Formats: sequence, structure tokens, C-alpha cells
Amino acid sequence: MAIGRVARVTEVIAGSPNSFEEAVTLAFDRANKTLRNITGLRIIDMSIMCESGTIQEYRVRAEVIFVLE
Repeated sequence: MAIGRVARVTEVIAGSPNSFEEAVTLAFDRANKTLRNITGLRIIDMSIMCESGTIQEYRVRAEVIFVLE
């Protein structure tokens, strides 16, 4: 009998004052501190927070995919 793998998906939201790329990196780095066996990150949504005509924060909502032990 073949043994497969089972993965789980959890959602995280991260923000950066500098860029979407930095927000993605922050999301991954934070998830990587508490989750083991991460196999992927899927960006679900990107948005910005504005105030007085300027961008204050770049935000990403991401699914973190990891294999259960």
C-alpha cells in the first residue's frame, strides 16, 4: 500500500511600509518560525492602506501550505 502525504493550509496577513515583496517575505519568515515543512505560499490578495494621498502600508494575504508530520 502506498503512503501519501497530507498537507494543511493556514492563512496569514502581513504588512510592510516599503513594498509588497517585503510584505510577502515578512509573511513567510513569520510563518516559518512556528510551522514546519512549509512547501509553498500562495498570495490570495494584495492591498494598500492610504492616508492623505500617500501609501502607508502594502498588505498581503497569503495561504501557507505545509506537510503534516
